[in-house]
Amino acid sequence: MGKGLFITGTGTDVGKTFVTGLIVKKLHESGRKSAYFKAAVSGNERGVDGKLIPGDPLHVKSVSGIPQPLSEMCPYIYERAVSPHLAARLEGNPVNMERVVAEYHSLLDKYDSVTMEGSGGILCPIRRDEQFVLLEDVILALHLPCLIVADAGLGTINSVVLTCEYMKARKIPVKGILFNRFHAGDLMEEDNREMCELMAGVPVLACIAENDRNLMFDADALAALYE
Repeated sequence: MGKGLFITGTGTDVGKTFVTGLIVKKLHESGRKSAYFKAAVSGNERGVDGKLIPGDPLHVKSVSGIPQPLSEMCPYIYERAVSPHLAARLEGNPVNMERVVAEYHSLLDKYDSVTMEGSGGILCPIRRDEQFVLLEDVILALHLPCLIVADAGLGTINSVVLTCEYMKARKIPVKGILFNRFHAGDLMEEDNREMCELMAGVPVLACIAENDRNLMFDADALAALYE
């Protein structure tokens, strides 16, 4: 039976998919049988056959080199670049929690580690019709610990601390923070790292530069975060 870890972010466009790709790559290159999963992905383009191409899963698969079939990586794919709940309202096929849970557990049966990426930030709504499902409902249903991806730049202290406090209030375990687009030696970004650790009470586990191709974090230590 495999183990899982959830990757969320302080908001949209902080680089969750980029960082997730490096995480999965690190585990794969260490010899572990690694998989990627995302419940719903929006803002996708259509291929020549007219079918939607799941952009985030495709990026992770390409970067990491994992042999996992793309068809296993994301059950709900939408064209509109909006929150999944709104995309489903416009396009149909709303997220079914039972299906998400079942497909996630089927991956645990086949892989050593399953890295699950969220949509948007922690407060992203996944479905809103006769059911109201938030991203946190998915995390809690799957009993997953989390890492938070944050941009290293201006404003990150506020977004990191608020995200951590919200997750703690919801009893969601936060294992650490990953600073993306980090410039080593930059006074403000170095201070942001220190202040986020101090105020959120959560360690910054790694700092990732914009063009990094590898995660500077020990593979065994990374694997130990999965539950």
